[in-house]
Parts: sequence; C-alpha cells; structure tokens
Amino acid sequence: MSMTMEVDQVRQEEPGGNADFEWNAFDSASYHGHNYVKLHQNDLVFVKELRDFFAAELQGGEGLHGVDVGAGTNLYPSLAMLPFCAKLTLIDYSTSNVAWLQRETQDYAASWDPFWEILAEAEPYSAIDKPRLLLRQRAQAEAGSIFQLPHEKWDLGTMFFVAESISERGEEFMAAVHSFIGTLRPGAPFAAGFMENSTGYQVGSRAFPAVEIRDTDVRESLRSLAEIRPPIRLEAGDSPIRAGYTGMILVCGKKLTNTES
Repeated sequence: MSMTMEVDQVRQEEPGGNADFEWNAFDSASYHGHNYVKLHQNDLVFVKELRDFFAAELQGGEGLHGVDVGAGTNLYPSLAMLPFCAKLTLIDYSTSNVAWLQRETQDYAASWDPFWEILAEAEPYSAIDKPRLLLRQRAQAEAGSIFQLPHEKWDLGTMFFVAESISERGEEFMAAVHSFIGTLRPGAPFAAGFMENSTGYQVGSRAFPAVEIRDTDVRESLRSLAEIRPPIRLEAGDSPIRAGYTGMILVCGKKLTNTES
C-alpha cells in the first residue's frame, strides 16, 4: 500500500466533525413526522419530569428569558419553560429548522396537544388557557451555533438531543455541553436530554452523526459546571424512535454560581 493510500484511509476513518455535515439540508418535516407526530412514551415521561423540575425550581417565577439550544423540530422543551418566560428564544444552526420553528411557533400543530395536556396537569401550566397564543407572543426562533453562544445571557434553558447528535467527535460533544452551560446565568435551572449510545441517524435521504455517550459521560461533561440531580435513564424499549441507540438520558440541574464556563 502506498503512503498516499494509507493517508487517505486514515482520513476516511477519522470521526466527522460538526462542520463536515450539511445541516442546512436537514429535512425538518421528515424529522418532525418521524419523531414527534407519533407519541413516544419516553418523551412523555421527560415532559412530566421537566414540568415538575421547573415548577419546583421557579416557584412564582415569571418574566424570565429562557433559551432552547438546538431546538430542531421539538417544541416540548419550550412549552415546559413557557409559564416562566416573558421571552423565549429557540436557537438552531440549520436554516431549515429555523424556518420550521418560525412557522410552528405561530400556531403549533395538534400533535403537541398531548404534551401540553401533561404539562397542564400541574400549576402554573394549568393556569394558561391559550398556550398557542402565549407561545406565539413570547417565542422567537433564530439562527445560531451552539459553539458561539453569548456568555451568561439566559435565566433558564434546555438542550435536547443536541450535544451528542451534531458530531462524531467526543471533544465537540464536551464543547457543546460547556457552551450551553456557559450561556446560562449563574444559578440558572436547566434540563438536557441525550440519546444513549447513538451511532448516528437518518433524516430523509441524509445521514447525520452522533457521539456514543452514556450517563457517565453526561456527568463528566457537567462536572464543576453544574449541580445536577441523578440522571434519569429510559430504555429504548420495544418501539425505539429509530435504530442505533440504547436509551434516553435526562439530566436536570442548576448552573453553579462560581463556574468560569
């Protein structure tokens, strides 16, 4: 084998980075239809956990500015923050996802009603009569990179199935988590979801990357940055959302007040 062939083979085996994938070609409608139109029990469990966590941490809180980083085509993290926020920013890197979010936040589809029904089983969600109208008034979708977020801007935040799903490189997973925590103000409550041991995923005709992580990796990524509750892990089960993962992990916590993230 020639030296040139050896170098080419090494290059092919190197994990792909975030910049190596065509995120603006992300098929938002396909992803939403596959993942959220048909309800997945694990998502419903996470919604209940989000509800109880934010309600406990933000008792009587309102008028805050929340952020959902890498929102994609998932509205339930934003709906979980809605009662506490005067402003709610949904950030995504993909132009197709941003366009989808801009449309969907104006009058979200009926597929999100079961998620709101779970939220509305408790205060302060139950006091909201028209969540569609409130989301339209308070939410704004905008383009942005998880690696270039402003420092300590938001009062609370969410990041679901993002950090491990934008690259094949472990260092970029860590950088994404650190950037998410860094964009929150000290003491801010947050929730983040992760696909466990994901080997990548197909959206329409395109393949997208993932880093195989477990709850120990999630804990390590947040060490010295946040005080967290024990992560909640749910098996992929008999009806997984897609092939190539073993479960879903939810972590809720608060950014430490003395972190330099």
